[in-house]
Amino acid sequence: MDLKVQTVLGPVPPESLGRTLTHEHFSLNFDKFYVAPPKSIENVFDNTIHLENVGYVRQYPYSSKYNIEFCDRDTHNAINKEVLTYKNAGGGTIVENTSHGLGRNVQLMKNVSEASGVNVVAGTGHYVALVQPQSVLQKSQQDLYETILKELTEGCIDNLNIKCGFIGEVGSAWPLHEFEIRAIRATAAVQEHLRCPVSFHPGRHPKAPFEIMRLFLEAGGKSSKTVMSHLDRTLVQDGDLLDFAKLGTYCQFDLFGTECSHYQIDPATDMPSDAQRISKVKLLLENNHLQQILMSHDVHTKHRLIKYGGHGYSHILTNILPKMLTRGFSQEMLDQITIKNPASWLAWKAE
Repeated sequence: MDLKVQTVLGPVPPESLGRTLTHEHFSLNFDKFYVAPPKSIENVFDNTIHLENVGYVRQYPYSSKYNIEFCDRDTHNAINKEVLTYKNAGGGTIVENTSHGLGRNVQLMKNVSEASGVNVVAGTGHYVALVQPQSVLQKSQQDLYETILKELTEGCIDNLNIKCGFIGEVGSAWPLHEFEIRAIRATAAVQEHLRCPVSFHPGRHPKAPFEIMRLFLEAGGKSSKTVMSHLDRTLVQDGDLLDFAKLGTYCQFDLFGTECSHYQIDPATDMPSDAQRISKVKLLLENNHLQQILMSHDVHTKHRLIKYGGHGYSHILTNILPKMLTRGFSQEMLDQITIKNPASWLAWKAE
């Protein structure tokens, strides 16, 4: 079987991907997730990010409307330079996870790939119910299935010249909305048909990844071609993480670069540091799950871009992998996590 990876510029051999970030964004509309700031600092959030407010933005990223507007001209102008920095650091591929409901921009993905020489893989499927218009919330499972299938095999509904290379990120909250359950089942049906890669966004509860996989597997999905995202903020207990890994999915730690312990969207959860993320990755390694590990940053706000004082898409390559070499990882292990695992996940018999 001749397996390929479907990029926005066409299919490529999986061995050509190089180092790969498996969960990033170039453009999305995140305004539904605005959180009002504390009264004492509400005046510091203006229409830009600068030295006098960037510290506050890092602490309260979703309280800056400018920061969460990740689909404007300022963001798009920054992305090409950011991706070139990633390329110069040794990066080869970025998987762009913006799905329906977030304002996906596949033409931008194509433009960035052409300008940088970095492979870009676009996702299809639907994000959480909160961001969907009523017309989409009313769609049947069959309607959702047909949209996903079309975008993987014929072309995107907003640009027929570009095909998607995976289903994701397929989003759900906690507890799951009925629309989200239909979207999971539609995703499973398409994957059962095409054997394509899938990536899930779980709700912020330790039961969420398990419930998603229960629904997905019962509907015909295949765990070995599936990624569960955001485990660094979801399965914080070692036992939960190891129990989940037994299901056979790729276990993704994709918030590298987020070092603020205060997690605005779920204040009851302490956001881990990069050092703690590395420890979780090592836990999986020590329990024979090396071939299931993926890493990324989930850049989706301006303050995480280099232009606005952030770490950018090159952070894992420049800062994290060298740190991991000092923590008992070999170069072969790092190659497995950042090159071989993504290639295995993304490769399928694209039509």
